[in-house]
Amino acid sequence: MKIAIGSDKSGFAAKEAIKSYLTEIGADFDDLGTTDLEHVHPYYQVASEVAPRVQSGEYDRAVLICGTGAGMSVVANKFKGVYAVACEGVYSAKMARAINNASILCMGGWIVGPEMAVEMVKTFLATDWCQDLEDWRAENMHKFAAQLNAIEERIYD
Repeated sequence: MKIAIGSDKSGFAAKEAIKSYLTEIGADFDDLGTTDLEHVHPYYQVASEVAPRVQSGEYDRAVLICGTGAGMSVVANKFKGVYAVACEGVYSAKMARAINNASILCMGGWIVGPEMAVEMVKTFLATDWCQDLEDWRAENMHKFAAQLNAIEERIYD
């Protein structure tokens, strides 16, 4: 799995902690910015660089961190087929994958500390779509995915 990670200034500390964890486990990842506090990129720039690269399949998943996670998710969700969810804990990170098939985990550096951010990433990366769901719920998620694809085709094409 190839992972992209990015942040603005508000998410920098959490991003650095996540990078340390990803390095420790030998994950294949790239830091797409902000790479130092001397050259800070705004959230909308980082998200608009990461999301199309997830959309194209260059990256399988991504993690974006700004102040609240909301700004990153708003921008990333503008790209067809990219599902970015702002989460505030481990459970919401798991459900973003299991139920929403999120490809991008967004979080807020003002909301979650670096240790929590790492735990959220661990869970997000380890969870598959429909994992641990009841059969009826997984079936509904597959039906919804087909409907969502149809909506996207109308909107984006």
